[in-house]
Amino acid sequence: MATTLRMASISLTTLALAVSVFSSSAVPIITIPLDKQYVPVERNNKIVSYKTAYFGKIHLGAPTQQTFTVVFDTGSAHLFVPSAACTSDTCKRHQRYSRGLSGTAVDIDHEGREVLQNATHRDQVSIAFGTGEVAGEFVRETICLGSSSELATLASPEKACTTIRVILATEMTKEPFMTFDFDGVLGLGLDALAVDPEFSFFGQMSKLNGLTQDTFGYFLSRVDSVPSEISFGGHDEKRLAEELQWAPVHRPEMGYWQLKLISVSVAGEKLPLCEAGDCVAIADTGTSLLGAPRQIAQRMHWLLARKVPENPTEIDCRTFPGPDLVFELEGGVKVTLGPEDYSRATGMRVVNAKANTTQLICRASLLPVDDGEVLGPKAFILGEPALRKYYTAYDWRQKRIGFGLAVQPKEGDVPEGEAQHRVIGAPPAEPPTPTEVHV
Repeated sequence: MATTLRMASISLTTLALAVSVFSSSAVPIITIPLDKQYVPVERNNKIVSYKTAYFGKIHLGAPTQQTFTVVFDTGSAHLFVPSAACTSDTCKRHQRYSRGLSGTAVDIDHEGREVLQNATHRDQVSIAFGTGEVAGEFVRETICLGSSSELATLASPEKACTTIRVILATEMTKEPFMTFDFDGVLGLGLDALAVDPEFSFFGQMSKLNGLTQDTFGYFLSRVDSVPSEISFGGHDEKRLAEELQWAPVHRPEMGYWQLKLISVSVAGEKLPLCEAGDCVAIADTGTSLLGAPRQIAQRMHWLLARKVPENPTEIDCRTFPGPDLVFELEGGVKVTLGPEDYSRATGMRVVNAKANTTQLICRASLLPVDDGEVLGPKAFILGEPALRKYYTAYDWRQKRIGFGLAVQPKEGDVPEGEAQHRVIGAPPAEPPTPTEVHV
């Protein structure tokens, strides 16, 4: 009888690409450009915002490589891709893994023991990802960060590949996987977040591949003409406007890239919630918003809201002045976000018919985070707004995260080298029309 395991991920996304090598050493730093997808969020038949996802290519198996696009997610710790055995419309929308094409795959049970290929009863796993869920079987497989032709240019191509346990999804929920173009998710959480360390891609890379730097770096581009990137084996110095400042991972035994918060402040006013020093922040590359504990989210919305004078017809609220939001981390690191980082682009026009008044308000885009059994009631999520302003480097060996202001390209700049990327569903360029609320 099949055994069903359940694992949780904090990824909250509701919700190729040439490989660049910029080191001539035997263990190069490999940078993967990321596609970007916008998915509109509608209310009352009007687009009020966009969800975003960033994903790049990986390659499974040999001698025939099978290529998939995945979200590189620091908030989870497993790799899953759709299986050819899944025939739902959701699975068929994506690239599916064919077990018969791989000469390196080994069918295994949930404990990693080899089982007969095409066995009738296989262990199953269910994984939550954001608003969705996948269920699937296990295989041990080779994963590479470049195609065969790309790896042939490296002095030690085997250093860009490793062997991990992969989940082959036989079921995928429509939300979010029918909406987004990426095929699967590659978790980059720490070993403790995985059911077994052999599921951990970067853990296996660190353990088996002799990396000079057990680090990966993450860059989110502010413009669509230049791709966002993830680098493995180090970080990309040219993306940094300043030296990295390092904050230690708080309680790494939990498996999250979690940091201790000394304080959170808006316009210099510290939030009482974190006065006891027990707030935490999760750096999560799989989340497109800033997350705030539900108990304080409404208060933060009030503090970050701004009244816009003269009631303009159109406005991009990211350009309208507002207070700074500052996260002070253990180690003396401060992550400071301005209105261009945390604001919704679309303003809200409040119409009071009785008083015959109209007021345009610019608001923050915050995701309320519910009390979690694992993370507790005081967990903030440093998602896309923070990770776009700051280049982040994740040091696997020393269990720390580096933050440095990112060097952002300008609109119209073109990618360096051979890097290519797709931008899917980009919003219109003109300023958004405010939504109306009648009170």
